[in-house]
Amino acid sequence: MKNTLLALVLISVLFFWGCQPHSHKTIIHNVNGYTLNESGELIQFTALVFQDGKVLTTGREELLEEFPRGVHIDYEGKTMIPGIIDAHAHVMGLGESLLRVNLMGIETLDETLEEIKRFADENESLAWITGRGWNQVLWPENEFPTAADIDRVVSDRPVYLRRVDGHAAWVNSLALEKAGIDHTTEDPQGGAIIKDEDGNPSGILIDRAMYLVDALIPEPDDNERRLALDLALESIAAHGITSIHDAGVSTDAFRIFRDYANRNWLTTRIYGMIGGSDETFDELAKDGPFFSDDDMLTLRSVKLYSDGALGSRGAALKEEYSDDPGNYGLLFDTEESFYQQITKVADAGFQVGIHAIGDKANHVILNAFERRKADVGDEGLRHRIEHSQIVSVDEIPRFAELGIIASMQPVHASSDLNMAEDRVGPNRIMGGYAWRTFLDAGVVIASGSDFPVEFVNPFYGFHAGINRTDLSGNPEGGWYPELAMSRTETFRSFTLDAAYAAHQDDVLGTLEPGKWADFVIIDRDFFTIPNEEIININVLETWVAGQRVFLQRD
Repeated sequence: MKNTLLALVLISVLFFWGCQPHSHKTIIHNVNGYTLNESGELIQFTALVFQDGKVLTTGREELLEEFPRGVHIDYEGKTMIPGIIDAHAHVMGLGESLLRVNLMGIETLDETLEEIKRFADENESLAWITGRGWNQVLWPENEFPTAADIDRVVSDRPVYLRRVDGHAAWVNSLALEKAGIDHTTEDPQGGAIIKDEDGNPSGILIDRAMYLVDALIPEPDDNERRLALDLALESIAAHGITSIHDAGVSTDAFRIFRDYANRNWLTTRIYGMIGGSDETFDELAKDGPFFSDDDMLTLRSVKLYSDGALGSRGAALKEEYSDDPGNYGLLFDTEESFYQQITKVADAGFQVGIHAIGDKANHVILNAFERRKADVGDEGLRHRIEHSQIVSVDEIPRFAELGIIASMQPVHASSDLNMAEDRVGPNRIMGGYAWRTFLDAGVVIASGSDFPVEFVNPFYGFHAGINRTDLSGNPEGGWYPELAMSRTETFRSFTLDAAYAAHQDDVLGTLEPGKWADFVIIDRDFFTIPNEEIININVLETWVAGQRVFLQRD
């Protein structure tokens, strides 16, 4: 009897392992496949074989004869590309935005107020109304709104709404009152309280002035954080993104990410960038960088800030704003302080990624990185400048000389093209969103979206990188089209070079043998469709480590 039970147990174990998705070979064929090779050259294939979550080989239909046993999947000519890597985004920010009022893309102030009122009326239990996405540049007035505007629709609860770029907040009068902000309140270091002609706070807070109100908003509990993460992961997978560089991870967020990773609940890879070099860094970095065995969760980078955003005129410029004389933007700290922060982070073995949008900020950060390199040489940490948005043309080669990666978001150009030149004028704009100039100088560009500042759909970024137009195709012919990337360059910036920016190009970014089987099935051929169709690409399936994590339903 004991032998019979033992045999049954053994059969059950063998059956269990035989049914596991990674225990057999999977042969995908009749697919229109594209990948880069280790040299960055574009190659095509019609069949791919993977096992244990990693690519064994790619090739032609002859692979069916070479691998007759296993699971065969016929994709009937559909297009396959490597999993898309978003090199700069905010996972929890996306999830939280799905739990807040969404003002993205609304083109008038009145419609924006209507949406705020609708959300407040439908969520009467919320003590605070919060949200994100408003953009006064889209409105006919092209002027900052005021607290009085919100008061017309919500006055019984405090309201706090981040601008689309996250560098300005629009609040109502009750929020100002609760924060004690009045005509006597001085601007904090690195921030500005916009005031009206009478000297009273208007309701717009720039950069570090935002914290005066933000600090009063109750922190979400773990149930809300987990719900936000679930919503974010679902949206990310649905858009073909298999890896995210999360630019600003908190202690609470990493704790939940690690729990999800331990439970095999992550459906996208997260490359974490610790938010700041202060207490959060001290806590999360005390044991050094973190790497999960399956590359689903990594923590080996740090996100720092040097200035604000261009739209809110907080980006630090060498010369005054062309449309706001006397305003040079906001540099958050001194060059010496940035050097000390870089030193602290890099000495602990972490990559540094510093937000720098204005040409002054980029200049100061390049100087700080240059000093660090003079101290220690090339330490192999692949430091980055996040955004690299407005850079003096003669300083762009410094990125390559110092080995600094330009972590850029092509879609920002399509969002900013109607105001960027107003801010900096016709000369400085030649170093703005200047992907061609960076590439010609030998700089590695890692592309991302910066969601939820922008939409999560990565093909909006592909479209912007190639066409340099907004989503409606304006301006005709593109905005400074000579600065565009080619299709292959754009593709590379969202795959292989984004993987390089995370020290993961040996395991991600292409569908080469030995790398993880992260891939996406899309509904049209990215490399042959007309330029204007790129934004219409739909994701049919998303796979991570040989596991399907998204399937489009009919």
